[in-house]
Amino acid sequence: MKRYALLVAYDGTDYGGWQIQKNAVSVQQRMEEACARVFGARTCVTASGRTDSGVHAAGQVCHFDAETTIPAEKIAEVLNMHLPPDISVLNSAEAPEGFDANRSAKKKTYCYRVYLSPRRNPLKDRYSVWVKTPVDISKLKYISGAFVGKRDFKAYCKSGSQVKTTVREVYSVRVESGESYGSRDVEIYVCGAGFLYNMVRTIAGTMLCFAQGFLSEDEIARSFSDLDREAVGRTMPSKGLTLESVEYGLENFL
Repeated sequence: MKRYALLVAYDGTDYGGWQIQKNAVSVQQRMEEACARVFGARTCVTASGRTDSGVHAAGQVCHFDAETTIPAEKIAEVLNMHLPPDISVLNSAEAPEGFDANRSAKKKTYCYRVYLSPRRNPLKDRYSVWVKTPVDISKLKYISGAFVGKRDFKAYCKSGSQVKTTVREVYSVRVESGESYGSRDVEIYVCGAGFLYNMVRTIAGTMLCFAQGFLSEDEIARSFSDLDREAVGRTMPSKGLTLESVEYGLENFL
């Protein structure tokens, strides 16, 4: 029995998230069904972390254990023959000794995408969110620093979340922007050791509210000092969020 690692991309639109659940089809379910067909046995596929319903991934990392004669680098191609069009294994490899896609992860980078336009663009709606109200990009970049460091992000997670601690460390937040199809595209990249439920989507919503003039810098500061949920912006829709990459502190093996 050997351990294998996969680099996976998926469009999360039609899935209830990564994790297997009773009331919705999940990405993990489709991955495990494909593995069962290829390896002829029930196979548990473990990801670097759960992505929520509707969230996408450009670089999700998974692992599984199997006995197979298929060369490690060919597993991706074989699995893709049994996966739907909105899920694809980009690469496969034999995992380093002791590797665990979830427990070994050191950094994760998410990107939240919006486009600024007076009118909705259907070509952008699947992977980004339309923002009609004007956004000051310079203010958006300025406030990004407020979220960097080790903070208590209790105000930025869904109420009632069952976690031991709401303290998380964010390594960087950066804003990139450009233009296409007559609108301005904005990307908010957030890199951290780990994230709370809805945390990145709420950070993005808070930054946008500040850049639109709906929130003050003092209110954002209060969200950390008083853990005040009323001092943060709205949680943005899931379709704008993509898991971009996962880092393990190892030489690139995928």
